[in-house]
Formats: sequence, structure tokens, C-alpha cells
Amino acid sequence: MKIVILGAGQVGGTLAENLIGEKHDIVLVDTNHERLKELKEKLDIGTVTGHASHPTTLREAGAADADMLIAVTDSDEINMIACQAAYSLFHTPTKIARIRSPEYFNCKELFGDNNLHIDVFINPEKLVTNNIRELIAHPGALQVLNFADDKVKLVALQTRPGGVLVGKKLGELRKHFLNTQGFRIAAIFREDHLIPLDGATVIEAGDEIFFIAAQEDIRPIMHSLRHWVHPYKRIIIAGGGNIGSRLARALENNYQVKLIDQNPVRCQELSETLDKTTVLLGNASDKELLISENAEDTDVFCAVTNDDEANIMACMQAKRLGVRQTMALITRTAYVDLIEGSGINIAISPQSASISGILAYLRRGDVVNVHSLRRGAAEAIEAVAHGDHKTSRVVGRTLSEIKLPKCTTIGAILREGQVIIPHHDTAIESDDHVILFVADKKYIRDVEKLFQVAVTFF
Repeated sequence: MKIVILGAGQVGGTLAENLIGEKHDIVLVDTNHERLKELKEKLDIGTVTGHASHPTTLREAGAADADMLIAVTDSDEINMIACQAAYSLFHTPTKIARIRSPEYFNCKELFGDNNLHIDVFINPEKLVTNNIRELIAHPGALQVLNFADDKVKLVALQTRPGGVLVGKKLGELRKHFLNTQGFRIAAIFREDHLIPLDGATVIEAGDEIFFIAAQEDIRPIMHSLRHWVHPYKRIIIAGGGNIGSRLARALENNYQVKLIDQNPVRCQELSETLDKTTVLLGNASDKELLISENAEDTDVFCAVTNDDEANIMACMQAKRLGVRQTMALITRTAYVDLIEGSGINIAISPQSASISGILAYLRRGDVVNVHSLRRGAAEAIEAVAHGDHKTSRVVGRTLSEIKLPKCTTIGAILREGQVIIPHHDTAIESDDHVILFVADKKYIRDVEKLFQVAVTFF
């Protein structure tokens, strides 16, 4: 597939790096020649220096024969105009735009057949907010991802001593959950290495476990894999920008929320628009301010300013003062490795959220949902099965009969609105939504082939 990416910032660069490994033909466009030179040498991709929305730049980048155009520059306006130009001048089939401003995003009249032609909208602030909200709703989780209209979740957590299932074999787990629909452990990483899964595999304290279950069963399963984590009540948000304000609005009716920002004008605006959030003027890493706001009694501290260093420092200060859980918005991937063990519990990546929103449109077959995991090394996919026993590699076959690629697990099936946690003798039917975990991304193409319908199948 030929893909033109407009914008070589953190999202564009990370996206190009993810896609080049899948053997796509990538052309990256930006006004920063040095940045393009750096990425070209690193990734061996095509580059064009120029303004992303200019017709001459798009023509030089190959928009006329591109399969997809992804506009992720820092400007909503440039992204929108570039998509319209690609449609009007070059008839590019699929156009994806990152749009941050709610003034645009919420005005549906702007888009459509007779208006701006954008096929897919990516709003990183909304995606990050949803991500953090799920983490707060599921104390102790490292990641919570939704599938099948939120009926199925994939959860990542680290097991702790005292968990009921710690020390148990995978083959023994089912008897502990007779009152649930069950769950499927999709992967276990031990000391950052993927370990083989079979009935004799023993869960150990400190394992990073990814499991898939029906939404209503998530909490009892989490509590069995680690010690009980009390629900969160008190939240401090550092940063009153788009993400901070959106997050406060999403949380303030169910939690005690305080928001800290350094800009007095912005604080005034927030105090007028937020109903129950306490808005504080100050520096979120100020020790005296945090002490005065009872940081030691705070459950979650979320640093979501547009400054990575400020987020890291604020979280480290909050952790020293006794905050239970700290989350930092980190845009530079190089920082993620550095902060491990620093007192920051979870690093939130807007690039990862944006890329996940794009990947579903790059996958072959009927793929409706994709989440990028472990910094792009793994993926969770929701694919729809079509065809019959003759035309499909999965329909009409039990799990034991399906030749799954290595490092791939089928974790759940949604059939006519009902969640099924499958076993070896569960057969897949046409129109089933199948949720898979692919622990090694190099097997994605093999997974896609499973769900492609052939005219004849041998």
C-alpha cells in the first residue's frame, strides 16, 4: 500500500516507523528538511520538503497514485485542506486527518459528500482522555482497551504477591471463576520476555499479564491476579489544556477532582466552565502547593501538560509526597525507557492512541478495531469473520482446528451481542466479531490472511 503521511512530528514519525516494518511504501512530507533527513536515513522512506496542503507538494509526494493520505501536522486547518485537495485534485481513496479543536470536530455539518471530504477523524485528546478515564475506573490496571462496543475489554496489569491466582497453573484458572463468563489470558511477559502459554504455565508475582474478558467480569478477575486495590476517589490533574479540561469534565461527577494550571487566564476560564472541579493556580511540581492540597491522600495524580519534562517532574514530586498512582503524558518515546522505576506508574502516549485509531484502516479484511501495544511491538485486533467453511480459514472451524500464527491468541468472540470466551472446541460462525491478541507484530499479515474471504479456498 502506498501511504502519504503529512507531518513529521512525533505522531508522523512514529507512524512511519510502525508502517515501514509492514513493507508499505511510505512518503513523509514536512517543512522541516533536517527532520526529514533524519527520518529518511533511519527508516529508508521517501520524503518531500514542502507545505503539506499545497497541491504541488501533494503531487510531488505521489498523492495521485496513493492508496491513503494521513494528515497529522500540528495544524487542524492544514490537515483539513490537505485532505480536501487530495480528494478534489488526486481522488485519493482514503483520507485521514488529525483534528484537535472541538470547534471543528463537533461541527458535523463541515464534513460529508458535499463538504470537506475526510474519511477518518483522529482526535488524540479524546483518545487520551478515554484511556485515562478507563485506567482510573479500573484501579491497578496498566492498560484498558475496549472492543465490541465496550462489551469486551483487554486489560494489562502486573501481578502482585497475595493475588489468589499467583502461583496457580493456567489450567487451574477456570474453576476459580464459576460465577463469571470466564476470561482468556492472551499473553504473559516476564522480565520483558514473552513466555509460552499452556496449561502448565504458572503465574508468578511481577508478571505483566494481558487478559480478555467481558466488561462485567473485569474487576473480579483483576482482584484475583493482584491484591485488592481500593477504588479511586481523589484525583489531581496537572495541566488545564485540552486534555486536562476534557479529563476534569469527564471525571468531576464521580470523583473529587482538583486541577492545577500556571496560567491565571486559563484558570479563570476553567473555573467558569467546570462545575465541580476545584481549579488551582500554581506550579504542579510545587511541593508546598501539593502538601497544602493533601497530596498524601490523593489516589491519582495525572500530569497532562504539553511539556514532557514538567509532567515527569510533577509526577515524581507527587509520588514522593505519597500519591498512590501517578500518570504522565509523554510525547517523546525516548523518555519512556528513562522514567521506568522513577516513581511514575504509567506513561500515557498520545502517539500510540493516534496510531491505534489509524491502524484499523490499514488492515486487510474486515477489521473494525485495532490497538497498538507495548510501544508498537504488539497489537490487539477486532476482526469480523465472513464466508463459510469453503471460503474462510476460520468460519465453521473450532479454535483447535484454526492454524493461528505464532504469538497469537483468540481471546473473545462477540456473537449477536453476546460475549463468548472461547475454548478449544468453540467454533467460529460468520459475522462473529473475533478479538485477537498478537504479541509479535511481525505476524499481523498472517492474522489478516485468516480473515480474508477467498472465492475458492483450499
